[in-house]
Amino acid sequence: MPQSSRPLPRSDTPSPTTEPPVAPPLQSTAGGLRGWLASLKIYREPASLRMVLLGFSAGLPLLLVLGTLSFWLRKAGIDRATIGFLSWVGLVYAFKWCWAPLVDRLPIPWLTRWLGRRRSWLLLAQCGVAAGLLGMASNPPEHALAPLVWCALLVALASATQDIALDAYRIESAEARKQAALAATYQTGYRLGMIWAGAGALWLVSQSLGADSGAGAYQASAWSKAYAVMAGSMLLGIATTLLSPEPPAKPHPPAHSVAEWLDGALVQPFADFIRRYRWHAALILALIATYRISDVVMGIMANPFYVDMGYTEGEVATVTKVYGIVMTLVGAFVGGALAMRLGVMRVLMLGAVLSAGTNVMFAWLAGRGHDVHALVWVVSADNLSGGIASAAFIAYLSSLTNIQYSATQYALFSSMMMLVPKWLAGFSGVYVDAHGYAAFFNSTALLGLPVLLLVWLAARQDARRAADTP
Repeated sequence: MPQSSRPLPRSDTPSPTTEPPVAPPLQSTAGGLRGWLASLKIYREPASLRMVLLGFSAGLPLLLVLGTLSFWLRKAGIDRATIGFLSWVGLVYAFKWCWAPLVDRLPIPWLTRWLGRRRSWLLLAQCGVAAGLLGMASNPPEHALAPLVWCALLVALASATQDIALDAYRIESAEARKQAALAATYQTGYRLGMIWAGAGALWLVSQSLGADSGAGAYQASAWSKAYAVMAGSMLLGIATTLLSPEPPAKPHPPAHSVAEWLDGALVQPFADFIRRYRWHAALILALIATYRISDVVMGIMANPFYVDMGYTEGEVATVTKVYGIVMTLVGAFVGGALAMRLGVMRVLMLGAVLSAGTNVMFAWLAGRGHDVHALVWVVSADNLSGGIASAAFIAYLSSLTNIQYSATQYALFSSMMMLVPKWLAGFSGVYVDAHGYAAFFNSTALLGLPVLLLVWLAARQDARRAADTP
């Protein structure tokens, strides 16, 4: 995810009305190769390693209510328009800022006393994700869509809550100069979780179907077993939460009335952001709202595209499992390292260009029909660009938060990232039915062009702010 050239540091007791000072990017005193190696040592620290496991837990649910679910629905005979509209389940993520203040401040009886504020919410959310996935496993779509959709909503709600608590946990676990590294390791785990929920689930289905199954084979029990395994995979995140340390608590001023509590929990986090950035907040929010639009809108139709092109679950799983994992890891670590050495805004621009460019490659793939070798190249490029862009963007969002309101502010930013793209993605099936896959993929690439202008404007403003800061 994009990162700015100088993430804003956070003191333990920042003033919500003052501008935080600007920290220099992480640099080594030695140049050349030694400098790069010194920068990479941070990835071996316990905080970074924890982020891989917790990131896996956060990334697992997303595709199971979006991309992988769309594959399942298409195999079960659900039409593309319905699949597109059902992607609006993902809009839950766009409104998580509404209950982020509760996650930021409200204790959970008994659980918070045992685990602390951040870990108690993490554990509750992770258990909710597992329960929702088990419910989806028990309700195949060909019998009735409604029960499956309700369970998917539970997964999305619990997953969004997990994101709120985990983003706050990550931001509070280390100082600002290490946020790019934590973002990279978090993103690595997140992408691994997505790959397991995508390629892993498809591989499990293909194993249940057997080697002789063709592209049109469908068996509801195979998908149910795969989703049950995904529910069990949440145990990795649950165990990590139980074994991780709670970050130091940031006390909030005591509230003497409901109105005072609402002001501190809801109004002040947003007012703080406006006070710090003034009219430039509009530019920042516009960038956040559109940065991943090419990827998100295209992603809903990617799996139905594979089905319609004749790729089997096994072929898609093998390609994304082998090449997708490697290129995702490379992209996440390269994005994090580049952000620390070159600055977040430069990597943001690179990620925006790559994300739009790989959508054009999907349009090229649509003209080749069933071509596994071409699929390898396209999936590899897509995962590499996604890893770079996501690592930079996470660090950029982290740099914008005031640690006093970390959960609420980060939830607002990450929610805005999803709102417009997810709403627009709901019409993707209708667009494909009317114009075809190639035109759809090219159109999603064009959606990324305004993002380049916004990144350029934000980079200029970032440079001015740095020059004006003592």
